Amino acid sequence: MPTINVQLFEGRTPEQKREFVKAVTEATVKTLGSSPESVDILIHEVKREHWATGGKLWSDQ
Repeated sequence: MPTINVQLFEGRTPEQKREFVKAVTEATVKTLGSSPESVDILIHEVKREHWATGGKLWSDQ
């Protein structure tokens, strides 16, 4: 098992998420030697108003 946690802004389509988890799983299998069935990926979607960089909320940019 590797478990991979990903945080990103809301708004990706289900198809984008499918492609993303497929690519991350493939990279994990290739680099860590894991089986695809052992790779867990958790996607945490965050609202722009709940994320700040450099002291500024992303919703204000």
